[in-house]
Order: sequence, then C-alpha cells, then structure tokens
Amino acid sequence: MSTKLAQERITEAKEMRNVYCETLIELAAGNKNIVSLDADLMNSMGMVKFAHHYPERTFDVGIQEANMIGVAAGLSATGKIPFAHSFGPFATRRCFDQLFLSCGYARLNVRIIGSDPGVTAAFNGGTHMPFEDMGIVRNIPNVTILEPVDSTQLRDLLKQTENLYGVFYLRLLRKSAVKIYEDGSTFTIGKGVTLKEGKDVTLVASGIMVDDALKAAEELETKGISVRVVNIFTLKPIDRNLIIQCAEETGAIVTVENHNIINALGSAVAEVVVENMPVPMERVGVNDLFGEVGPQNYLKQRFGLTVENIVTKVNKVLSRKK
Repeated sequence: MSTKLAQERITEAKEMRNVYCETLIELAAGNKNIVSLDADLMNSMGMVKFAHHYPERTFDVGIQEANMIGVAAGLSATGKIPFAHSFGPFATRRCFDQLFLSCGYARLNVRIIGSDPGVTAAFNGGTHMPFEDMGIVRNIPNVTILEPVDSTQLRDLLKQTENLYGVFYLRLLRKSAVKIYEDGSTFTIGKGVTLKEGKDVTLVASGIMVDDALKAAEELETKGISVRVVNIFTLKPIDRNLIIQCAEETGAIVTVENHNIINALGSAVAEVVVENMPVPMERVGVNDLFGEVGPQNYLKQRFGLTVENIVTKVNKVLSRKK
C-alpha cells in the first residue's frame, strides 16, 4: 500500500461511473473472462461504452435483479468473472437469497456493484435509498465489502479484484466524488488508511463521509482538539489491528458513515473495540430510519450526516473519556 493525500480536496471532474466503465474496459482488454451484467441500468451506470467494446460480454437482464445474480453465478461457474450492477437496494435486499446461496454458499467468484449509496440516491427517493445494503451483505460468510472514496481508490480496488477470488460487494458512488487521494495511490484490501494523525480522538470514516470527517477534524483543531482520521474502505474483513491501535492511542472513537448505524461501520468498529480495547465510542450515521426524496445536502442535514453532527459527537465522546 502506497497512499498520498490529494493536495486539494476538490470535486473530481470525472464521475465514478465513468471511471468504473473505463477501468472495466481496460481490464477486459487483457482478460477475456471479464463480463458485465446490468439490470436495465446501463445508461445510468455509464456502461454503454463497455457494451460497444465487448457486446458479446455484456448482459442486460432487465429489471430482474435476482435473475441477474443467478446468471452471474452461472457465468462464474463456467470460469467467467462477472461484474453485476444495480442500484444498491436492488443489488442487495431484493436478491439476498441469490447472493447468499448462489454466490456465497456456492463459493463462486462474483463482483456485485451497488450504486447510489445512502443519501446519494437523492431524488430517486426512499425506495431507492440504501441505508442497509452493507449490513445485509455483511451477513454472508467470507464476503468482501468495499466502499471506495474516490476515483483513485476505485481504480486500484477494481484492478485488485481481477486476480482475487470470492464474492465482492462494491458500494459505489455513481457521480463525482471529492478527491481524497493523489493519482497513483495504491491500497491493501482489508487495511485502513490513516489520513491524519491525532491523539485525543479518532474519526473512523467511509465513503462520502471521509471529506466531512476531515473538515470536522480541521474545525476541532482550531479548538485545541487533536483528531486522528482513518478511512476504512473495507468493511469486511475490517482492519482490526488499526482500530485497536487507534483505541489504545487516542482513547476515544467516533464512526462516520452514510449508512444505518446498525450492522455496518459503526457496528463493526464497536465489535472490535468492545472485544479488544473498550473505550468511549459514538456513531454518526442514519439512526435507523427509512430514506426520503430530496437533494443530497438536505438529506445529509435530515439524517444527521454533517460536519456539525460529527463535531457534536466528538465533544460528547471526549466528555465521556474525561
């Protein structure tokens, strides 16, 4: 792993879906077994370009996600490496049985792409807003769950999965991300990245909330609070050693996620902490609620996913630490 932080955290010019498509085209050029599946969302995911390059390796199964996962499993059983996409809730909760049995239990080699995570579903509304997707998939034994934070991390993780075996769930922002890492950075699946050192409290963040965690840390620094910021991009297997180290060295942890606080990052970190190094801990995330329709900034306010919420939780955890 060789990471370098971006000199400036700005919104990337290229959307994540375009980076996904371009990287898959690049991988497919050197690996004839890579195939793409979609559930009537090729335009939404920007995968039409892949279909033009590799029409014989492109399968649009229509709005029938459970069947798509079954087809992906069948392709895997013949030696193919399927990348199957749908919106997050339909790639997980709608077809969980197929994920669990046809892919996981059968020990096949499948990549599931769930797009528009959490509040990034925005105007698609509550039915399309996955606050539970990682929590659902986390129940599959031996699954790997990834949430790339920007295009640099996405490219590297996609390239790594080409040569790995198993069931992977990639939680993917479709539109433009905030740049966190410099181009060329590389990552180790299962290992978190320390973005900023600090001694008073650790913010453990994932996905779109990494930028907010860094902003909160910068604000807290002006008040004399030293904040460590860690990006956990692999929910499973989670980096237990790094979490334990942060608990030991800072004595307080706040998790920050664009997901229900139940059974995803907050839960996974809490399990590690309580079993190994109990310290005061708080969680920033969706407090067990259904999604709503609206612009992303409004939804972040509505569900408590703001810099202000993070700062409040840090102050709370530090009062408990004392």
